Amino acid sequence: MRNMNEEVVLGVDAGGTHTRCLLVGLDGTIRGRGRAGGANQRSSADPAVSFINAVSASLREAGPVSVAAAVFGVAGAGAAGLATTEQTVLRAWRTLGLPGRPEVGDDIVVAFAAGTAEPSGAVLIAGTGAVAATIRDGRIERRCDGYGWLLGDEGSAVWLGIAGLRAALAALDGRGRATVLTERLAAALHVPAGSRQALIGAAYSMLPAELGSLAPRVCAAAEEGDAAAVEIVSTAASRLLESLAAVLAPPVQTPVVLAGSVLREGPVAERVRTALRERYGVRPVTAAPGEYGAAALALRRTGRSAQLHAQLLAQARYAPSPPAGGR
Repeated sequence: MRNMNEEVVLGVDAGGTHTRCLLVGLDGTIRGRGRAGGANQRSSADPAVSFINAVSASLREAGPVSVAAAVFGVAGAGAAGLATTEQTVLRAWRTLGLPGRPEVGDDIVVAFAAGTAEPSGAVLIAGTGAVAATIRDGRIERRCDGYGWLLGDEGSAVWLGIAGLRAALAALDGRGRATVLTERLAAALHVPAGSRQALIGAAYSMLPAELGSLAPRVCAAAEEGDAAAVEIVSTAASRLLESLAAVLAPPVQTPVVLAGSVLREGPVAERVRTALRERYGVRPVTAAPGEYGAAALALRRTGRSAQLHAQLLAQARYAPSPPAGGR
């Protein structure tokens, strides 16, 4: 049995490619961090193992502690996937021998809480997946997209990666314009640049969430002026803005939080930020890594203040940035 000493809260943010855990003392001091592979039920290889690895790593760093509250924000854990995600998280929780029951939900409220301590506003997420939502009193009021790589997630890293592959194949078979993506994406997948079949085989051998790793190559090509890549990036920004517009009702309630690797920096983020300023007069807030939002919500569950929530987010300025192409 673990020798339980200091009380802490635990926050987990799980996307399609990465799972991150943050342990925080009730005074807001960070006690431990952990990370593992993706934990989206629809697109990741083994979510339970990712939860176990991320949480256990943070517990090892923290030393003997007692978990007073825990919040898991998991991509793909909306209404359609919540029951399965809860079962997976609980299985991992019991395997680790932890007491009580963690709070499990999707990553939307967690992402919003990673940007602000305010109870209401809007959030636009574009990491491995993509979704827009308005939040009222800490709960989702309206949402758009977040339907997964097959049916939606328009403007996400996976969407960018797939669009880049389509452009590369169109160039190779003569349907589309010439693009540096034929060479760049082939190099990323370690296949010959001129082989359509090799490119197709490599793409189909990947998990859907892994296709998001190609997004930085597409964005880099756009920044260099490649016409096909510029069109993809511009379309991604337009799709994300359309999702946000579908949930916003004038006057736009602030803050508007931007979350996920695609909206942290780069050409899609620049286009979205410019449009928000021009259309709505809004200067969006960039979210901290999602585990900070989950831990902040866990602190709030123990009765801690909005001020402590804000102080925790301020500490995220010194945290390493998550890798591009994921969450």
